[in-house]
This record gives sequence, structure tokens and C-alpha cells, in this order.
Amino acid sequence: MNDVSTEQKTPEKLQTLKLLTAGVYLSQALTFMLAGLPLLLGVAVNFWKRNEVQGTWLESHFNWQIKTTWVSLAGFAISGVTFELGIGLFTLLITVVWMVYRITIGWYALNDDKPISKRIK
Repeated sequence: MNDVSTEQKTPEKLQTLKLLTAGVYLSQALTFMLAGLPLLLGVAVNFWKRNEVQGTWLESHFNWQIKTTWVSLAGFAISGVTFELGIGLFTLLITVVWMVYRITIGWYALNDDKPISKRIK
């Protein structure tokens, strides 16, 4: 079995993975305009390339993005189910604000070439 995580990452490989990570943040942001499909595509990329970022500072970003996706999907589902009860709009607003916060924090940390801090999570 080829274990990619034990390989030393070259600066070029890290730059490529950083661009991929930025693309996932962009797809998460585009979710608001394109009804959720980019969110699912972004998490698919996260799972597809997850082994390549293991052991690098980008691993924290992939974990951050995956958690953002699953919690956002759960928030959207709860909003849909509870919309008729009158609290769906409230839960939708909380989900959107939380998602914008996570995308913003992640993108700024990525641009600074820093992992997501454990104290932020």
C-alpha cells in the first residue's frame, strides 16, 4: 500500500495543496449562490485528497472544512424541518452566520500559511 502521509512534501506540492484548499473555501462560499452543490463538491475534494495533506499544516484546514460542511448540512436540514414551526428561519440564520464565520477564519489562516488553531475550534 502506498502511504502518502510518510512522504516529505515539497514546497511546490504544498503550494498545489494550498491552492486546492483555497478552492474548497471558495466552493463553500459559492454555496450561498448555487444552492449547496459547491458545498458537497468541496467536501468530496477534502475526502479525495485527505491523505495528501496528512502531517502538514493543511490537514487542520481539511478537518475544519469537513466539519463546516457536515454541521452546515445538519443546520440546513434542521431549518427545513422546523420552518413551519416558526423557528426554521432562526436556525437558518444561525447556520449561515456560523458558516460565514468558519469560511472567513479558515481563509484568513490559509492566507497566512497557518494551520487552524486548536483554540479556535
